[in-house]
Amino acid sequence: MAEISTRDRIVIAASRLLQRQGYVGTGIKQIAQEARATLGSVYHFFPEGKEAVAVAAIEHGEQEFAAILRAALDGEEDPAAAVEACARRLSTALRESGWVDGCPVTAAALETLGTDSGIQRVCASALRGWERLVYDKLLRAGFREEDARDLATTVISTLEGAEVTAQVHRSEEPLRAAGRQLARLVGSYETGAAERRDEGRG
Repeated sequence: MAEISTRDRIVIAASRLLQRQGYVGTGIKQIAQEARATLGSVYHFFPEGKEAVAVAAIEHGEQEFAAILRAALDGEEDPAAAVEACARRLSTALRESGWVDGCPVTAAALETLGTDSGIQRVCASALRGWERLVYDKLLRAGFREEDARDLATTVISTLEGAEVTAQVHRSEEPLRAAGRQLARLVGSYETGAAERRDEGRG
């Protein structure tokens, strides 16, 4: 296995710290210590400072979160089952982290609300990307574009909120319950989607 580069160690360490203690609570020195890197190395790779490190860290977390979503969505043909599988995977990962590694954008996004910072922009981009994964899954299943768009926004927004609640209660159940209800919601649209798929084959 190839050794992780110093830059990657810095980004991964920053991503974990941001998830666990937010942007305001995370300092450059702590990032360097967690990454087993010198302070000079951090500034070498990120001369713009802490915000640049945070942006790279959030992008890394976005990709990790997207991989979980993609695996769950691709693992189930039925969209309702796929959405519920997303919630199950997130709940398991959260429990295994000791309830600390939640959504990679939540803390930083809330701490920088009302700003036009690079952090806000990368958080917004992450949310749009996750919604797009759900949207594409629903489109492939025959959902109308408008329905797929609304449902994708609802799925991601609900999972985000349920994950925070699960962390607070140190319980998988908020995410599991959200998954069951989202599956029921998606399933309520599926009859029409199936009919359109059949018409397309005709």
